[in-house]
Amino acid sequence: MARVSRAAPITNRLLDRLPAKDRTRVLAACEPIELLFPEVLSEPGDSIAHVYFPTGSIISLLTPMGGKNLLEVALAGNEGICGAPLALGVAISPVRALVQVSGPAWRMGAADFRRKLAVVPELRNCIDRYVYVLMAQLIQSAGCNRFHLVEQRVARWLLMTADRAHSPSFHITHELLAYMLGVRRVGITEAASAMQTRKLIGYKRGNVTILDRKGLERASCSCYRSDLAAYERVFD
Repeated sequence: MARVSRAAPITNRLLDRLPAKDRTRVLAACEPIELLFPEVLSEPGDSIAHVYFPTGSIISLLTPMGGKNLLEVALAGNEGICGAPLALGVAISPVRALVQVSGPAWRMGAADFRRKLAVVPELRNCIDRYVYVLMAQLIQSAGCNRFHLVEQRVARWLLMTADRAHSPSFHITHELLAYMLGVRRVGITEAASAMQTRKLIGYKRGNVTILDRKGLERASCSCYRSDLAAYERVFD
């Protein structure tokens, strides 16, 4: 279970976009918590009991592909929320929501979230726009997983995670990354080794450090830039 935190900074970008009065109203219905890796917040088919506004945590959205196989289709960090289907009037989770990076978040009950969407127009506007961004990310991931090389996909994933972690360094094992991307572990090891040789990243005992961000962006597929462009189109 997530444990309650006594202090969580207001660094969620959706909440930060709200006028001060609206943000205060929304936060009054939230509680600050600490999300812990590898906590599962929901499984496919579960009722969505809460929405989460990550501030320093990252939530991975995974879809089952038969048997024990899962594939990451999107990430939710402080740019968005986890629990978006509630905004569409659907209370059933289509994904496994897994805490990928531990950290703080704001949590709000499903009923409170629906009420706030009805009475705080600016919140509804922000969430609607984020749903568009999430859909764009899902569409981009579908093509990326089918057509792009493992190294390109790994570079994209590292950049997306670094953006949400607000740090060039974070913890991820080859095994977990293979699980997220739906590829064999040997493919991840080969891609990571190639990027280490080119001094794009450093890797030691599960800790990744991006050494050359511009170089890593060049190594990534165009999907990373498309993800950024989708967010900028609707929010900037």
